[in-house]
Amino acid sequence: MGMKVLIAEDDIISCRALEKNLQDWGYEVIVTKNGEEAWDSIKQGEIRLAILDWSMPKMDGIELCHKIRNEYQQEKSEYIYIILLTGRDLQEDIITGLSAGADDYMTKPFSYLELKVRIQNGVRIIALEDSRLKMANTDSLTQLWNRKKIMEILEEELNRNHREGKPVGVAMLDIDRFKEINDTHGHVTGDRVLIEVASRLKKAVRNYDQIGRYGGDELLIVLPGLDKIHARSIGERLREAVCQNKLETETSSLDVSISIGISVSDISIHRPATHLIKESDQALYQAKKEGRNRVHVNTTSQPRIEETQ
Repeated sequence: MGMKVLIAEDDIISCRALEKNLQDWGYEVIVTKNGEEAWDSIKQGEIRLAILDWSMPKMDGIELCHKIRNEYQQEKSEYIYIILLTGRDLQEDIITGLSAGADDYMTKPFSYLELKVRIQNGVRIIALEDSRLKMANTDSLTQLWNRKKIMEILEEELNRNHREGKPVGVAMLDIDRFKEINDTHGHVTGDRVLIEVASRLKKAVRNYDQIGRYGGDELLIVLPGLDKIHARSIGERLREAVCQNKLETETSSLDVSISIGISVSDISIHRPATHLIKESDQALYQAKKEGRNRVHVNTTSQPRIEETQ
C-alpha cells in the first residue's frame, strides 16, 4: 500500500469522490466524518498526509490543525502534511488557515488533477523532512539510531506496550576487549569493527526491533513484546550473529565477540526507561564478570560497581 492519507470531510458525496481518487492514485485512505474522529485517527499514528475540510461538526479544520501542530507534533517526529479544503476564498481566510498550521489550501470546487499535483508536492516535502530527521537522529559512524533517538523509541514502546499489557525487552551490549582492539590495531580498525558488528546485528534482529548506539562501543536494542522466557534465546541469537564468523580487516582477521545484558519490563508496573536501562546495564556487567562473550538476563537489581572491558 502507498502512503496513509486521512480524509476529514462530513459531506458524503465529496468524501466518496476524494476517497476514490486517492485510492486510484495509489494511497491508503482513512475516512473520517468529523474533526473528533480525525483527531482520534491521527493519534493512532502512521498518518502522513491529512486532507481536512474547514467546516466540520464537533471540531473544525482550523482547530484540528492547531491540535496536530501543538499537541501531536510536540511528541511525534514524523511530519504530517496538511491540505485544508474550504469554500472560503478571502485573503484573511487563507491567512487564518495557513497560520493554523495548514501546509496548503484549496478552495472548493477544485480540480482533482490540481489536488493530485498538490498531494505529490506534499509527498516530496514529507520525504525531505524524513531524510532530514533521519540524519539528525542517526549515528554517523554506524548508521544506527543515536542515543537520543533510541531513548525516545524506548519510551514510546514502553508507553504503548504498557497500555496493551505487553512486555518490552532491552538489550545492552558492548564489544569484548574493544579497548584492546583499538590499542593493538588502531582506531581505524576499531571503527571498522564497530560498523561490522552493527551491520551483523541489524541483520539478526526482528523487523520491528530497533538498535541504537548508546555510547562508545555500547549498543542498545529495543525488543517489543519480548518476555523473560525467550530473552536468553534472543540474546544468544544476537551474540552468535556477531561471533560466529571472523571479522576481516585490511590488515588482519579478528575474532570479535560481544557481551549482552537483557532486562524485561514488568507489565504490572509502569517504570521509566531509565529503570530498564539500569537493569540491562547491571546484566551486562554481570555478563562481563562471568567471562565475556555471553548473555545475562536480569532477574534482580544490583548496583553496578565497576566497568570491565
